[in-house]
Amino acid sequence: MLFPWPSAGAGGHASATSSEDPLLAAPDVQLETPRLILRVPRIGDFERYAEMLADESSLHIGGPLLRHEAWRRFLQMPGAWMLQGFAMFSVVEKASGRWMGQAGPWQPDGWPGTEVGYSFHPDARGKGYATEACAAAMDWAFDVLGWSEVIHSIAPANTASQAVARRLGSRNRGPGALPPPLDNHPIDIWGQTREEWLARRQEAVA
Repeated sequence: MLFPWPSAGAGGHASATSSEDPLLAAPDVQLETPRLILRVPRIGDFERYAEMLADESSLHIGGPLLRHEAWRRFLQMPGAWMLQGFAMFSVVEKASGRWMGQAGPWQPDGWPGTEVGYSFHPDARGKGYATEACAAAMDWAFDVLGWSEVIHSIAPANTASQAVARRLGSRNRGPGALPPPLDNHPIDIWGQTREEWLARRQEAVA
């Protein structure tokens, strides 16, 4: 069973009726690409997650973070999986079994759109993993969640993430805003529609 709770509809938000909700359980969702496994986060992912967010060269929104700050952010993803029915996947390298980063759908309350976000550990960068993982996650978001478009919220200085967005076929739509407490971080909204994504996928296999 994909969602053992009220499932997310096309708008991306699960309905909540607390008195009738079944016992929460971790979902059984896993995607595979040639080099990667995308799965729901596990507690053992935290060490490398904390390393990723502590990295001074990281340009993720709101970072770098101390370990206790990273812990609170880490818990957001499994919580969203259980309550909302989707969140970013943990990305694991098949060859080594190591946690490489996270990528996938993300839409907290007040978010500027239906996002597929991504962030990767320093030793996973420059290998094309972000593009590979995001392509699988975007297929899943369009096919399973029924999203009509995908956005990426990217800091203007984060040229590496901008390059990933371009490789995915997304375009810079201009400045955007995140909800508090991230509203003081400047971002650009990159994105594309479901139709644009499907057209590119068809061209790639033609």
